[in-house]
Amino acid sequence: MARTIVHLLRHGEVHNPDKILYGRIPGFQLSELGQTMAVRAADALANRDVTLVVASPLERAQQTAMPIAAKFNLPITTNVDLIEADNVFEGKRVAVGDGVLREPSAWKHLYNPLKPSWGEPYKLLAERMRRAVESAREQAYGHEAVLVSHQLPIWISRLDFEGRRFAHDPRRRQCSLASLTSLTFDEDELTAIIYTEPSADLIAQASKVAGA
Repeated sequence: MARTIVHLLRHGEVHNPDKILYGRIPGFQLSELGQTMAVRAADALANRDVTLVVASPLERAQQTAMPIAAKFNLPITTNVDLIEADNVFEGKRVAVGDGVLREPSAWKHLYNPLKPSWGEPYKLLAERMRRAVESAREQAYGHEAVLVSHQLPIWISRLDFEGRRFAHDPRRRQCSLASLTSLTFDEDELTAIIYTEPSADLIAQASKVAGA
């Protein structure tokens, strides 16, 4: 029975001094600490059987993938299905009690948190992440693949594979910076989901970012 593992890796810390929800805005890159986190992730995977590295097209994901690709002498494949979720508040400050959420004009986007009404529907997000996982599983059959994505897509993907409801409290997502959510498949059956944090000791140093 062939075993294939697909690792969903969240990118490292991003340089975001204005604390905005940067979403899909181009130009946001890893901070120095984020680059260290990317190396940590590569070190954590060093003894694994990685044969495929795929990343979201956004700079922070591509940068996080670089040390892994270098360690295994592999190219980085780009898959738009791994991109950050779309959000109408992109480019604005969205901290609770601060920024755009205090403006009445924003309230029309908050009527349905189950969808969510302010961004890409969770269902569509789960569907594209599942496509990315299935494609990687086929390409790395019998080996391991690393997919570099973003917090919300990875968390929704995990809820999807666990058969759980998509509605959730964002503060309770188990998907820290540069963390790994590893999906183990024995042939076509998902047999394990393991979560690890190679940069756990660095998280306390990370600046608080909006929507990473």
